Amino acid sequence: MLAEVQSNEKSRAGLKEKLLQYLVCPACARSLELFVESAEQQEIMEGALRCHSCASSFPIRAGIPRFANLTEVESDKRATAAGFGWQWQHFTQEDSRYADQFLGWIAPVTPEFFRDKVVLEGGCGKGRHTQLAARWGARDVIGIDLSVAVETAFAATRSLPNAHIIQADIYRLPLARKFDYAFSVGVLHHLPDPRAGFLSLASKVKSGGSLSAWIYGAENNEWITRFVNPVRERITSRIDQRALLHLSKIPAACLFVATKIVYGPLNRNGSSVAKRLFYNDYLKAIAPFGWREQHTIVFDHLVAPTAFYISRVEFEDWWREAGAHDVTIGWHNKNSWRGTGVIP
Repeated sequence: MLAEVQSNEKSRAGLKEKLLQYLVCPACARSLELFVESAEQQEIMEGALRCHSCASSFPIRAGIPRFANLTEVESDKRATAAGFGWQWQHFTQEDSRYADQFLGWIAPVTPEFFRDKVVLEGGCGKGRHTQLAARWGARDVIGIDLSVAVETAFAATRSLPNAHIIQADIYRLPLARKFDYAFSVGVLHHLPDPRAGFLSLASKVKSGGSLSAWIYGAENNEWITRFVNPVRERITSRIDQRALLHLSKIPAACLFVATKIVYGPLNRNGSSVAKRLFYNDYLKAIAPFGWREQHTIVFDHLVAPTAFYISRVEFEDWWREAGAHDVTIGWHNKNSWRGTGVIP
């Protein structure tokens, strides 16, 4: 039997008490009531969130509110969540270069921009960007993900009192419109409807707040859409992830050798030859990373059942539909688009 936790009880203090102010029922947008079964070190580990308005109930398991059941979501979303969920439970490494990489994806946003803001991350994966936002001074940052990667993200951010992880569908966010800033990096283009995911995030940003997104670009990626995508769609995304882990070591090894022997040295030396190399801007950017991270990048491109490559014109349409102003859209590594704007 679940016992209702009173506001003055110790088990409701800390992390989850702060999280409750942002949560609403995804079905009717009404407030939720917290019930607790167990707590550890002032953090609720098992329990439920209930909506008295529509009688919906959402479990809290292993410290994470669960607003999505993977067995009940559409098959395409379920397949994508399964692939990336396995990925982020396997590739759990950290890298000192993540901060600069993240800032490249959300430019012109800076670490100072996060200070005292309530932040939403759409698709948190293993939680590396949730972690950075929290450490850069966000008042609270909430990372959502549909996949079991939330387990890894929760473990990575649990020690941060201003970081929260929830399992939810980006199309049915259980969140009030209370966010000063929302961002999504490398997630929207893997959704069955990227535009709808973008607009869902925008709908949770309060008036005058900001939104950032980074997506694969259609421009300069014709070789991927023509040659790599058919292999990914028909073969690699359909095989067992453990088998793909080993299979992906072959292209990862080729990438690693090319970046360490050719792209990295030539670009460091300022050689004029580097500028004429195939896909130089992107391969120069990942050249400093070690084997583990480069293997992650290759696996990431091969495991996804769905991947859209979006033109600048289409990306601009998203911002217009969201009613955003002061929008800045930039070319990133000449193979992807990043955008930031203010939500009215």
